[in-house]
Amino acid sequence: MDWGKKNRLSQLIQKDGHCMFMPIDHGYFQGPTTKLEKPGETVKPLLPYCDAIFVTRGVLRSCIDPVNTKPIILRVSGGTSMVGEDLANEEITTSIKEAVRLNASAVGLSVFIGSKYEKQTLMNLANLVNEAEDYGMPVMAVTAVGKELEKRDARYLALASRIAAELGATIVKTYWCENFDKVVNGCPVPVVMAGGPQTETEQEVFDFVYDGMQKGAIGINLGRNIWKHDYPIAMAKALRAIVHENATAKEAGQIFNAEKKR
Repeated sequence: MDWGKKNRLSQLIQKDGHCMFMPIDHGYFQGPTTKLEKPGETVKPLLPYCDAIFVTRGVLRSCIDPVNTKPIILRVSGGTSMVGEDLANEEITTSIKEAVRLNASAVGLSVFIGSKYEKQTLMNLANLVNEAEDYGMPVMAVTAVGKELEKRDARYLALASRIAAELGATIVKTYWCENFDKVVNGCPVPVVMAGGPQTETEQEVFDFVYDGMQKGAIGINLGRNIWKHDYPIAMAKALRAIVHENATAKEAGQIFNAEKKR
């Protein structure tokens, strides 16, 4: 790995080997998501608690302060919407030159294993890695499942994560599941956990994040479970404690409750 790629990764993955990424890229297929209508305002108070933000170039340019921000993971796939025929029908929307121009620390895209567009999205990843290597740019592959949430089991996610790693992904973002160690142990590159839809209670989030960290994930990439929550800063502080301070799920709950009262 050359100097530039190592340097970019060091901005994302902290000295303890862990990371807390915050995605605000949901609008690229969902439009003005609730509480993300003005993404710059939503993310601003949360920046002190995350290590990087996952964002599209449009929102980055129009909503994120270039003077006071965190490292950027640039979303570079898209072309579909919630009202379209198939969320899996994605293509690459942004070049690596654009990512370098925007001073991104990594680029990220989705792959849809088992979908009608499996080959297309996997070739998106392979071609992106080919281009990214010329610039020392890390690539994060997101094992997306579209609307088919029943696919979130260890066998499927282990398959998807391993294929993404085999094609050259530097980091894999995938969902937590039961027997999550099977996913991590079968993936030769670092794994970060996605949040998915907002859960019913914050303790559910703390439980799965703690379990995933114990089973080998290096961190999280959670959005809605933080910025869509009624107490987003309390959620961010509690989750950061699990990721970077080895807090248990119970301790995270205590931190959340204490911050909630402030």
